[in-house]
Amino acid sequence: MSKGELTRQRIIEIAAPLFNQRGYAGCSMQDILRETGLKKGGVYRHFGSKEELAAEAFRYSLSQAVKIRTPPANSLSRPVERLHRVVEQFVEEPSPIPGGCPILNTAIDTDDGNPLLRELARKGLKNWRARISQIVRDGISRKEIREDVEPQSFANTIIATLEGALMISRLEHSRRALNDARASLERLIEGVSRVAN
Repeated sequence: MSKGELTRQRIIEIAAPLFNQRGYAGCSMQDILRETGLKKGGVYRHFGSKEELAAEAFRYSLSQAVKIRTPPANSLSRPVERLHRVVEQFVEEPSPIPGGCPILNTAIDTDDGNPLLRELARKGLKNWRARISQIVRDGISRKEIREDVEPQSFANTIIATLEGALMISRLEHSRRALNDARASLERLIEGVSRVAN
């Protein structure tokens, strides 16, 4: 990586938690300048606008969360085990970027604003749903998950339960909602499994 590329990446890594914790409107360029120690020209040499930097910071935050929360496909042979691992990793592995789940934060932050960030959050959600849906489809094709299970609906249920529990846990400063969600989702996953444990 060139010096310029390293500087650009450093700016993204510093800006990511600021945007994730404060939101687009709540994070000023002054905050970013203060944290990076750069002058305005030093940041704008790498990013055309605050929106462009926020988009790159979101992409970085999401990639870090996906890395830590997505079990490798070959590490667990059975799709049912992989679904359990998806839930476990979400509950047990906090987002590596301070502020929590970047999809949840950005979706709420951009509900009435910033169409670029809203679209990035929507794509992040779509990709997450696709990964879980594929595990379910694999389970159905291997006859480990009942064939009446609709993959996208099942994925939506997992995501909504986990994200809702995360929001409650953060509001209450307690892990109870996350632990309750895990227990409920584990029962749900076992309920669609055709393989005896």
